[in-house]
Amino acid sequence: MDICRYHNASHQMVILRCIGPEVFFQEKVVFPFEEWLFHCLPQSRVDIRSHGLTGAQQLDSINAQDLLLPAELAVPVGG
Repeated sequence: MDICRYHNASHQMVILRCIGPEVFFQEKVVFPFEEWLFHCLPQSRVDIRSHGLTGAQQLDSINAQDLLLPAELAVPVGG
């Protein structure tokens, strides 16, 4: 797995869902202006959702490869 970075530049909380092959799934609430580093399979899709007037709304869908940290910045998460 690779290390990815997502920065929530909005003024609202978002729900980040990372959906990958082989039943890989993780979900995280990311607060406004928070940056989150996470392990993710490179073939995964990252969906960004927020709560709107009618429920959850998808704001964006990103390929995990677009969120990969450059190798020189990729320090193992948690260590």
